[in-house]
Amino acid sequence: MKMLNFMPHQEEALNRTEQFNRCAYYLDMGLGKTFVGAEKMYLLNNSVNLVICQKSKIDDWVQHFKDYYPSDRVMNLTKKSEAINFRTLVDTKELYKMDIQIVGVINYETAFRRDWLLKLQGFTLMLDESSLITNETAKRSKFILKMKPESVILLSGTPTAGKYERLWSQVQLLGWNITKKAFWSSYVQTEWVENGDGFKREVITGYKHTEHLKKKLASYGCIFMKTSEVLELPEQTEQKIFFKSTKEYKYFIKHSYLMFDTLNYCKFDDADSENENPYIELVGDNSLTKMLYARQLCGQWHKEKLEGLRDLVESTEDRLIIFYNFTAELEAMQKKLADLNRPYSVVNGSKKDLTAYDQADDSITFIQYQAGAMGGNYQKANKIIYFTLPLGKGSCDMWEQSKKRIHRIGQAKPCFYYYLLVKGTVEERNLAALKEGKELTDELFKNT
Repeated sequence: MKMLNFMPHQEEALNRTEQFNRCAYYLDMGLGKTFVGAEKMYLLNNSVNLVICQKSKIDDWVQHFKDYYPSDRVMNLTKKSEAINFRTLVDTKELYKMDIQIVGVINYETAFRRDWLLKLQGFTLMLDESSLITNETAKRSKFILKMKPESVILLSGTPTAGKYERLWSQVQLLGWNITKKAFWSSYVQTEWVENGDGFKREVITGYKHTEHLKKKLASYGCIFMKTSEVLELPEQTEQKIFFKSTKEYKYFIKHSYLMFDTLNYCKFDDADSENENPYIELVGDNSLTKMLYARQLCGQWHKEKLEGLRDLVESTEDRLIIFYNFTAELEAMQKKLADLNRPYSVVNGSKKDLTAYDQADDSITFIQYQAGAMGGNYQKANKIIYFTLPLGKGSCDMWEQSKKRIHRIGQAKPCFYYYLLVKGTVEERNLAALKEGKELTDELFKNT
């Protein structure tokens, strides 16, 4: 059993919520929400406990309970045999005879497909990254809001991303039975604006009565903590590295079409029938496909950026974290860096191998946003390279949390963030939108 030694801010969070059986720890990334949430679950002392988290975090949660709470019985509910054991212990009441706490761990996308979870009663529900239920119309949110826990623990470093309207579904779980209409009426400022086709749409322009909202949230067990308020972490430095936009990108943006030579990365005219080079046809017939191809032309199909990545990697022998989006990007980067003979680790939807990260000071760890941006401790490294940026729903949260993978408790060195950006493209606009706490929209993209 590993010893638990809580930091002052963690003890404060637990003390301030001692009287609550429903609470939210909105602690900034890197402040140890896992330790606070698990300890609160232990103190609540319900025999049945359920942790819902991202798929990439299941193993981390299982291991955490095994390391620090060996008297508990922890089960990975994505595994059929362990799910059956969990249900059997609950249904037959055997766990009460054994005088133990059982902890089931499952991911969001699997949970709402397990109807039997709705039958659980008298249990503690913990949501890791509770910001993932901010859309109350999503299947996972609807399912979780139907559950009947006795106690609730919410964990998130970015519960709202500065948007208070996103809190409504979470406060329902905390027992604040305010309707969505009343919540918006009390705290959200909106106005109706023309959308260009004769119709109006409601847009959020700001917030009101925020001090009252904060007091109300505190009365329902919400704890907000920012890193700067409780810890002195090392300085963070960001650096943009620019590359020229290619003629292929410009042609595609103008015409929404490109006959592209993926081998030479240089032609966009119709291919000669006798030429056996691997041409592909890019057709941006809607905003989604056009955005996708535009990003790829700035990523895995951008020679200068891949060269720049190699130069940057060669400039240091320190551990490096590289964030990326697409599998093709990973393949292009690995090919470009192969002869450097640097050990590497990979974290993505199909693989999580951190051997090189753990053992080699000069390792490179490639992390796909969806699999590792919102969870994981990588403070052995102090440098992150953003080969491409996240885009789409949840991109702001993903980007903010990705930065905290190295800037957290245990980091003693200054942290550096390198953005590889193709100038005058969607990438520049995307980073600007992320820094403003926004997600790049179709309208912004059209002006690229």
